[in-house]
Amino acid sequence: MEAIVKFFVDTFGADNGGITREIIVFLLSCLPILELRGGLLAASLLDLPPFTSYILCIIGNILPVPFILWFIEFIFQKWKKTRFRKGIEWLENKANAKKEKIEKFGYLGLVLFVGIPLPGTGAWTGCLIAVLLGMDKKKSFLATLLGIFMASIIMMLVSFGFLKIFI
Repeated sequence: MEAIVKFFVDTFGADNGGITREIIVFLLSCLPILELRGGLLAASLLDLPPFTSYILCIIGNILPVPFILWFIEFIFQKWKKTRFRKGIEWLENKANAKKEKIEKFGYLGLVLFVGIPLPGTGAWTGCLIAVLLGMDKKKSFLATLLGIFMASIIMMLVSFGFLKIFI
């Protein structure tokens, strides 16, 4: 993941006449796969202050959640009728392969799935699985928020180091 983040930082960084460091961090936090994990790693690489980085990454990671929960089924149904069908089916299969982790523990499973920063976990996949399982959208939103806050604390410690946060 660090190589992907470094690529984005090097490609779009302000040093290359690109967008600001803060916008890079925010946008990376909105993207699937990278999410706030990638945003916080980028913020650390870009020497942004921890508190600013934390706020940007939290907002960036939360922003797509309601759209995924309330609109992904509709989008997938429409896209399955296009040339994107195989890609949508691939995404559904990836989510279905991980759904037993959430299914077993319900909303607590969703919190942990989103909150423990491991490869293939996060808000995007967690929300997709919640939709595929037919979980309540409001409860899923709250569980995802808790998971995002959990992941943000873990990733702040990893990205900035425990002492660097408090100095």
